[in-house]
Amino acid sequence: QVQLVESGGGLAQSGGSLRLSCRGWGFNFGLTAMTWVRQGPGKELEWVSRIAGSGGSTDYADSVKGRFTVSRNNAINTVYLQMNDLKPEDTAMYYCAKCPKPYTASCALTNLLPEDQGQGTQVTVSS
Repeated sequence: QVQLVESGGGLAQSGGSLRLSCRGWGFNFGLTAMTWVRQGPGKELEWVSRIAGSGGSTDYADSVKGRFTVSRNNAINTVYLQMNDLKPEDTAMYYCAKCPKPYTASCALTNLLPEDQGQGTQVTVSS
């Protein structure tokens, strides 16, 4: 059974930083691409970032490019999202999700299954 647990969310001021973590088990973590998605108040689910199973390939949404960095440590089944220069529009519930394949192209929102997503961690950025 896939389990994903996010942590690291909280309250930050505009321009501040937070680091999210997501630990996963119940699947072959090192052979699975992982993605971060978020849902702001009154907004639809938005893809944020993704990383290949090997960690060798990463992608970012334009809204976070240059500010967020995704990484992973397969030895401890954990993926991270370092968020710098936070903005009020980054306020959202952040979820990590397991992608169907090892490569990042498999991480489209339409490919993600509800049962392959964590419970989320809230990020609130004040202006």
